Amino acid sequence: QVQLVESGGGLVQAGGSLRLSCAASGLNFGNYAMAWFRQAPGKEREFVATITRFTRRGTAYADYVKGRFTISRDNAKNTAYLQMDGLKPEDTAVYYCAARIVLIPPTSPTEYSIWGQGTQVTVSS
Repeated sequence: QVQLVESGGGLVQAGGSLRLSCAASGLNFGNYAMAWFRQAPGKEREFVATITRFTRRGTAYADYVKGRFTISRDNAKNTAYLQMDGLKPEDTAVYYCAARIVLIPPTSPTEYSIWGQGTQVTVSS
């Protein structure tokens, strides 16, 4: 059974940091590109960051998180991470990880069929 489980969300003050984890099981993790998306109340799910499969670890970021967030992966632990620094109130959302076997990870959520359940991140001002 393929499963992605996010953790690490919580409540943090503006300017603070959180590290999200996405633990994968039931799949050959190294074969999958990984992505993070987020969804705020009343808004559509939006792209945050992607990282390529295997050891290439090419990354891409949405402009609104570039320079503040860092995506990474540990294939030995079947886990992807999202380090979030300099958090802002507008970063408040449910954060989801997603996986897909693809060379260049897409940035549209409709291109992913494997999702975690999400973890809530709340940034207070």
